[in-house]
Amino acid sequence: MVVRKTKVAKWVFTGLLALTLSLPAVTVGITAFYFGLLTPSIRIAIAGLEGDRLYAADDYQGALTSYEKVVRLSRVPFLGPQIIELAAENEIAETFEALDQPDEAARARERKADAERWFFQTHESWLRTVEHWAGSDSIHTAREASRLATAYYNLDRYAEAEPLYKRSLAIREKILGPDHPDVATSLDNLALVYKKLGRHAESVPFHIRSLAINEKVLGPDHPDVAASLNNLANLYNNQGRYDEAEPLYKRSLAIDEKALGRDHPSLNNLALLYQNQARYAEGESLHKRSLAIFEKTLGPDHPDVATLLNNLAEVYRTQGRHAEAETLIKRSLSIREKALGPEHPSVAISLNNLALIFDNQGRYAESDPLYERSLAVLEKALGHDHPDVATGLNNLANLHRAQDRMTDALAAILLPAT
Repeated sequence: MVVRKTKVAKWVFTGLLALTLSLPAVTVGITAFYFGLLTPSIRIAIAGLEGDRLYAADDYQGALTSYEKVVRLSRVPFLGPQIIELAAENEIAETFEALDQPDEAARARERKADAERWFFQTHESWLRTVEHWAGSDSIHTAREASRLATAYYNLDRYAEAEPLYKRSLAIREKILGPDHPDVATSLDNLALVYKKLGRHAESVPFHIRSLAINEKVLGPDHPDVAASLNNLANLYNNQGRYDEAEPLYKRSLAIDEKALGRDHPSLNNLALLYQNQARYAEGESLHKRSLAIFEKTLGPDHPDVATLLNNLAEVYRTQGRHAEAETLIKRSLSIREKALGPEHPSVAISLNNLALIFDNQGRYAESDPLYERSLAVLEKALGHDHPDVATGLNNLANLHRAQDRMTDALAAILLPAT
């Protein structure tokens, strides 16, 4: 039985976000109309939650009825149906898969793709409308460009997010000045895009500048400063600059624990740093503590829990504790496939890491198809030139070498992905 404990916020957020996206940010005199739309938003949340409850009880037919109700309710005029359909059609697809009806699941995913296209067409049009009425360099245009960029970012469409974040940053710097907190937010957003694109060196100066602004404007102990410290430390960690990353992580963690309590999950990144330094005992302890916090606050089937399971599994794999690692990574893979879909880059990471576990044990026949599937997902999602694709090709080539398949190994390294 699949227990979905973490969807409450999703359905409530989806209904209210649709309202926010559907109504002009610069419009006045619409308060009564706005609140008049709250009723269908609440009904959407209730229907979505009921679908999750029935799915968890293995009542897939009942869940399907509830999710289809979400789609019907989303067709209220001006409610921003595209964002709701993106969520609901995904749930419908998963439910059809649970019912072993792959053709219906595929049709639901096609409808989701259509809703996604319409969503972006609608909000790109809205951005042009704001530009026309408020001006191309107005603060309203900056806000809407940032919102659209964030939508692209959340769907892993980083190349499309980049120019919108750049534009928002330029407008905010011009209107608000170089030291405004909104400028710091734009800097962080753009830095995160560069990180996702594998352009770490470009990301660093944006995080450094964002941190300086937040410290100056908000003070050294503000949670936003902790976030900036954490972002910069992540980059240093990824670049192998561990001595620079550790004090930043520790300072970020101290701020978070003081402001938000000791059950804050930010300690996971410090655990990753210890793992990268082969300080396995320290890393394992922090990973376990962080995992317990995430499971308590987010539920056992949240994608962030899958990430922590993946991290702890890597600690075990590196130490040769393969049975423990395999159990955790299989759970991580299951969560990600259900929550994110089979072609998400995070699913590819879990596939790759499970393949590594088998590879390390000489279980080549089991690892080969996992490497192949992981690589196919990464190429489709990130493009042939992404560093993660290069890592996948390298792993596959190493496997083929271990199997004395030298022609295949050379092909994986030298030939362009197709």
